[in-house]
Amino acid sequence: MTTSASVEANKALVMRAITGVFVDRNPDVVDELFGPDYRQHNPQIPNGTDAVKGLLKQLPENFEYKPGLVFAEGDFVAVHGRYVGWGPKPMVAFDVFRVANGKVVEHWDVLQEEVPASEAVNGNPMFPIGRS
Repeated sequence: MTTSASVEANKALVMRAITGVFVDRNPDVVDELFGPDYRQHNPQIPNGTDAVKGLLKQLPENFEYKPGLVFAEGDFVAVHGRYVGWGPKPMVAFDVFRVANGKVVEHWDVLQEEVPASEAVNGNPMFPIGRS
């Protein structure tokens, strides 16, 4: 049975993991917070924690990540984030993680090139941080 305390613990774990990897670029976070059988569902990234550590080494100097909204239900945590330097244009992503036994064990994502609000036909930003 999932409790609100365990959902909040899962959210905190995922935020520590994603911040440790993409903001701090700390490979030790992978050993500490990711499960040994970590499964990746992004078709461009292999399974396993070594793949995450390898990805860290490939991030360009100008790479930036900003987490936004965080949602959780049971063992699943989703983060709406913004990646700069992942591709030629900033990317807005919806990352979904599964947590088991206090570790991040699985990941899915959907990435989309960011369109500035000034160029959007609706005038709305794709990333809600800083929105009034």
